[in-house]
This record gives sequence, C-alpha cells and structure tokens, in this order.
Amino acid sequence: MVELIQTILIALLTLGILVSIHEFGHFWVARRCGVKVLKFSIGFGPDLLRYTAKDGVVYSLSALPLGGYVRMAGEHDDESRDSEPHEMFDAKTVWQRIAIVGAGPAINLLLAVIVFFGLSLRGEVGLAPVIGSYEPATPAASRDLSAGQEIYAVDGEETSTWRDVSLALLDRVGESGLVTFTVGYPESTLTYDVSVPIEGFLSEGEVSDPIEELGIKPWLPPLKLEVSSVQAESPAEIAGLLAGDVIETTDSESFERFSQWSDYIQAHADQEVMLGLVRNGEALNLIIIPKESELNNERRVLLGVSLMQQSWPEEMVRRYHYSIPEALVNGVDRTVETSIFIVKSIAKMITGDISTKNLSGPITIAKVASDSAANGIVSWLSLLALLSVSLGVLNLLPIPVLDGGHLLFYFIEAVKGSPVNERVQQYGMQAGMALVLLVTLLAIYNDILRL
Repeated sequence: MVELIQTILIALLTLGILVSIHEFGHFWVARRCGVKVLKFSIGFGPDLLRYTAKDGVVYSLSALPLGGYVRMAGEHDDESRDSEPHEMFDAKTVWQRIAIVGAGPAINLLLAVIVFFGLSLRGEVGLAPVIGSYEPATPAASRDLSAGQEIYAVDGEETSTWRDVSLALLDRVGESGLVTFTVGYPESTLTYDVSVPIEGFLSEGEVSDPIEELGIKPWLPPLKLEVSSVQAESPAEIAGLLAGDVIETTDSESFERFSQWSDYIQAHADQEVMLGLVRNGEALNLIIIPKESELNNERRVLLGVSLMQQSWPEEMVRRYHYSIPEALVNGVDRTVETSIFIVKSIAKMITGDISTKNLSGPITIAKVASDSAANGIVSWLSLLALLSVSLGVLNLLPIPVLDGGHLLFYFIEAVKGSPVNERVQQYGMQAGMALVLLVTLLAIYNDILRL
C-alpha cells in the first residue's frame, strides 16, 4: 500500500510539472499578446482547490490530473461577456494565435533542453562498447563479430558507449536490411565493417533490448561474488557464510554473469545448494538452503548476503566533461535527437513497422516515474526530460484537439487569408477527439496487460 501511494505521488509530481510548464507557455504568451486569461487549471473536472487572483484569473487544481488548460476570453462567449473586444483570443492576429498555441509545446522542449543541459554539466559516464560474446540471431547473420571487439560505429554513426550503440540500433526498429558495425580490437589500429542482416527488426511486440536482440552481449568484468555482509538469522548465517568469503562455484558450476547466478538461486528455494568458497586463501564447501522472502514488496528467493560492488577497469569506462557552452549544445542535441526519434517511431507505428503494443498510458508512466525516482534524482530528471520532449512533440501532431491541430488551421488561415470553415473545424475536432480517445484507451489497455 505504501509503495502504491508513493508511485501515485511521484506520478502526480512528474505529470504535474510537465502539465504546469506546458500550460504556463500558453498562459505567458497569451498575456504578452494582450489576451485576457480567465482560468489556469491543472487537471480537468471539478475544482479541488481554487484561487482567484486580483487580476481576475482563476487558478485551480482539478480532480482529474491527466492534463490541464488555459481558458481565454473569446473561447467561450458566455464567460467573455465582461471582456473588452481587444482582449479576445479570436480578435488577435493569426500569428499571435499561432504564438499562443505553439508556446505550450515549445516550452516543453525548452524544459528538456534545460534539464539535459544541467545533467551535462555534471558530466557523463558510459561503458566502452566492447563485445563480451556473440551468438548470431539467425543462421544468415555474419559470424565476423566476436568477443573482445569494440564497436566504433553503427551505420556510420560513431559509438563511444553502449548507450550510443543502443540508440543507433533503436533507429532501425521496424526495418529490414543490413546493420553495419565498424569494429576493431582495442589494442589494434585496424578497423573493418561487419554487416548483420535484420528483418522487421523488433517489429513484433514491445521493443526490447536491441543489442541483445542481435545476439550481442556486452563485456563484463569477471564475476566475483565477494560477501560484504551477512544478515542475522538468514540462510547465509545459518550455513556459516562470513564477510570476506568469495563464492567461486554453486553446485560445482561457475557463472559468467550475476544474472545467471541469481536465476540459479531463484530456482532452488528450500533446496540444498553447495557453495564452493575461498576464505582467507583456503577453499571450502558449505551447504546453504535459500529461502523465499519478501524484498521491496516482491517475493524473492534470498540467501541473506550483501555482495561487494564490482569495479570496472578504467580503460572500459568513458568519462565526459563539458564546459557550459558544450553542455548547452549537448542539451539541444539530445532534445533534437529525442524529438526525431519520437517522430520516426510514430511514423513507423502508423505504417505498421512497430507494434502498437509499445504505446504506454498513465499507469506505465506512473510506474516508470516511480522506478526512476527510486534510482536517484539523475534518473528521474532524465525521465522528466524525455517525457517533456514526448509531450511537446505529441502536442505538435496535426490532429485537431491537440495544439498541432489548431496550428494547422491557423497556418491554413495565414496562407488563404481567411479562417478555415467553421463546419470543417467542428468535423475535424470531432474526428480528432475520437482518434485521441481511441489511442488513449489502447494505451491504457496495454498498461493493464503489463500489470
């Protein structure tokens, strides 16, 4: 229950910031253009909190926190009777109306630039894209990729970290053809291109890890399971494990990755497991019986030990430090790259190259926001920037009801010199409302399936 409340509160905070910023963009530009603002609301439906300022603007927090709005004079005749003609939204020039409507998405993109800029100032750390192992995903795939190679570029795009590799591969989601890797061995100056075939890459179901999908596993330092502490009255204490013990084998098996070892333990609840240890330079065996217990509101099979965090060789770590101008450029670049990726993904979803199962609604957003907050402020800020870009780009789609739909009508008006026919606008609004409602329901349906 506590975790649920925490998830809801973090989601409300995250969405509240994004919606407030978006609506403030409309609000601020409308005031600059001389439009009388009647109401600034975060959420829809009945007001939970309401404050009327001296200038007559009503600020409210409403019951349904899934959006917000700025109500201006000229939009609802019954509420605009006390306003002067020059204060009406409809009385403004078409370019002023374009500025007012476009300000919402624009300030969301600006927020993303600012957040990415701030994160860049603290520097970035990534891992060198060195291949740990490679198992071709298809019989036709090239076998020229191998362990120990570093990926220097994907389709000509430089890749300094695994994040760069992942982003480059995500750009090919839904496509068929060849992905070209430029690879080489770190100790050599020679590089060469390796082409890996893809067919409808990650087009079915939800998009997963694109690197793993191709059969590539990143290099990891040799697994060292060194015990740092033992929980009282746990299976580990009962078995006799001590801090400083190094687990070398489990039922005579060695594991390359922590996930493999963890999965093995998970599969042996209430069963005897033999641990091969090294203690003070001497080898010994202990029998332990893993027990199912609750951890972070999840049922897990645990030993009751904490393990020492493994360190990475410095040559496998990429560290980046930016000056203020460089951080600003990086903030703009990341916002532009994210915007382009979102637009491409929407286009691929429309053409069927990407499954609609990738649509996410408020439930998934709430869960991701909570998880990112649990991982620290940097993780949460990164998500906030990503969601801000998404909100800005999605609102610019030329769909009536969204800001982009209004902008479409206004740009047509600017070209032809007269407003779009009122009936056409009404039909457009009805169709746009139906489309947005359909997509929203589909996103919520996907959310429910993920629970």
